[in-house]
Amino acid sequence: MSTMVAEVYDALRDAGASEEKARKAAEVMASFDTQHQDIRHEFAVLRGEFSTVKWMLATNMTMTLLVLGKLFLVH
Repeated sequence: MSTMVAEVYDALRDAGASEEKARKAAEVMASFDTQHQDIRHEFAVLRGEFSTVKWMLATNMTMTLLVLGKLFLVH
C-alpha cells in the first residue's frame, strides 16, 4: 500500500465515503504532494542555472566592451 494522507482519509470517512474510496483519494492526494515537491525542486535547479547564465553573459559583455573600447578609443 502506498502512502496516504491520514487527515484526508479521516475526513472522507467522516463525510460518509466508503473505506476503499477514502483510501484511494488519500493516496492520490499523497502522490500529488510528492509530484508538487518534485516540480518545485526542478524550478529551483532551473533558477540556479539561469543565474549562472546571466553571470556568464554579463562577464562576456563586459569583456567585449573592454576589447572594443581598447580597439577604437586607444591608438
